[in-house]
Amino acid sequence: MKHLIWVVLAVCLTGCASTQPKRYAWVTGLKPEKAAYYKQLHANPWPSVNKMLKECHIRNYSIYVKEIEGKLYLFSYLEYTGKNFDADMKKMAADPETQRWWKETDPCQLPLPDAALKGKIWSDAEEVYHLD
Repeated sequence: MKHLIWVVLAVCLTGCASTQPKRYAWVTGLKPEKAAYYKQLHANPWPSVNKMLKECHIRNYSIYVKEIEGKLYLFSYLEYTGKNFDADMKKMAADPETQRWWKETDPCQLPLPDAALKGKIWSDAEEVYHLD
């Protein structure tokens, strides 16, 4: 009986423990002539897009804008709570409403050179510090 209690406890500790979300951050440029429209879109995001983000295990998602030497940049941060990031991103990319949203937002953004070389819009950012 003593061993059974330890097995149940071990299973609960490993299986019941919540996993920490994985943090992601990206940077891209924002076309000045599209900045107001981009902000307007994000001030009133489509409910279907927010729903898909949540279905794909995205939480604590923020996008910031910063002007540096006359150029606008977007900084995006999110926490992923799922188990398969690539599969969830493919699910999101296949969603017709998300595709429609991206047709509105993508023309506003100006990829940095490293992202443009890969055919992407957002450049990965490296986490150098974190404090819970």
